[in-house]
Amino acid sequence: MRLLAGVLASAPFETVLHGDASLSARPMERVAEPLRAMGADVRSTDGHPPVVVRGGPLRGIEHRTLVPSAQVKSAVLFAGLAAEGPTTVREAAPTRDHTERALAALGAPIVFEPGLAAIRAFEHGGFAAAVPGDVSSAAFLVAAAVLTGRAVTIEGVGLNPTRTRFVRVLERMGASLGSRVEGEELGEPLGTLDVERLGVLVEAIRALGGAAELEGDDLVIGGGGLAGGEADARGDHRMAMALAVAALAARGPVEVDGIEAAEVSFPGFDRLLVALGARIEVRA
Repeated sequence: MRLLAGVLASAPFETVLHGDASLSARPMERVAEPLRAMGADVRSTDGHPPVVVRGGPLRGIEHRTLVPSAQVKSAVLFAGLAAEGPTTVREAAPTRDHTERALAALGAPIVFEPGLAAIRAFEHGGFAAAVPGDVSSAAFLVAAAVLTGRAVTIEGVGLNPTRTRFVRVLERMGASLGSRVEGEELGEPLGTLDVERLGVLVEAIRALGGAAELEGDDLVIGGGGLAGGEADARGDHRMAMALAVAALAARGPVEVDGIEAAEVSFPGFDRLLVALGARIEVRA
């Protein structure tokens, strides 16, 4: 609703914005005030929805948010796309930068850094883009996997750094997580989230003829070395490299499924091992 208010601030007609009970309880003056300062007629209902927006000619402003809000920031930036002169938003603390990334990818004259975004009027003829999976929703699946000791891979998820701090927090708590950026969609990095547990490593060691057990959060590995065999890297670059290195000391040949995952963080890893004397055959 706040974003729509910014879009409608320059529209030459009146719009009434209202929503369900949850939306109707949200404060709207945070976004109404800067839009009024830009020249739009915005009226809330005791500071809440329904919100009436009558747009018109806008002028750029410099707005400082008292309460950091990505939605308020984005609404002002959207209004700034149709305003005369520059529009600048300064924040007391950095917030999500999805809008800034998208506008930059579309070629808009935007400048942004943590805590600041500035834009001038801009029009775009249209675009096509896929929306990455919501990493906030993925966080619940990640937590479920961590709590149950299971591995899970979530593909096609948005990995915007302003949204993935929960990954670092879980790692500090002892969870084995991995994220890899595999592309970009309208300025947004997207890729895969992996939740690993020591059980995955146990399976790989056993698959190669070694002895390993998982006792609580402890990994216990028996001596005797590895006999050889076939192990799956599960698409994880670290697992792929660990298995390749372990194979160098195995008594028999080792086949690592998914060795190409090493390219994510160590391009040319297999070629370097060959240069150092390892015998590696990569199968198509």
